[in-house]
Amino acid sequence: MNRKDTGSGMSIIVQTVARGQKGPILLFGIYIVLYGHLTPGGGFGGGVIIACAFIMVTLAAGEAAGLSLFSKGAASRLDSVGLLAFLAIAWLGTWLAGYFFGNFIATPQAAQFALLSGGTMPLSNIALGLKVASALFLVFTILAALQVVEHGITAEAGEAEEAS
Repeated sequence: MNRKDTGSGMSIIVQTVARGQKGPILLFGIYIVLYGHLTPGGGFGGGVIIACAFIMVTLAAGEAAGLSLFSKGAASRLDSVGLLAFLAIAWLGTWLAGYFFGNFIATPQAAQFALLSGGTMPLSNIALGLKVASALFLVFTILAALQVVEHGITAEAGEAEEAS
């Protein structure tokens, strides 16, 4: 195969394509999150698309390149921030609108079908998008680390069996 000498990532062609597609995929994910109250999509779908951009870079260029864009610490913090923001929006609805997740941002009738016409829904989508994107990337990195450890254990067991 056409791999780099370091053994991380894929061929230079795959890395170049992944680098070029990272921006459009992130932009599309952000669009899905922001316009989820007007079109199919929202925080979950957009968060998955955003996470896929980082996962694609990690698969194409290796773990170091993926973690340089979105570190585990940053993903963990954004995961917590997304959850806390989502809960804060829900509780603010309770206090300001009288019920859990109540819409406390009034929008005029003339603003229908515009970006800011959803009241609290765009804010909820942004919080959920942060939560899903960071949590999915963390799950991917943990599963990838387990895969490496599992292959290392089976390789060591095979070498030990051959030696005896």
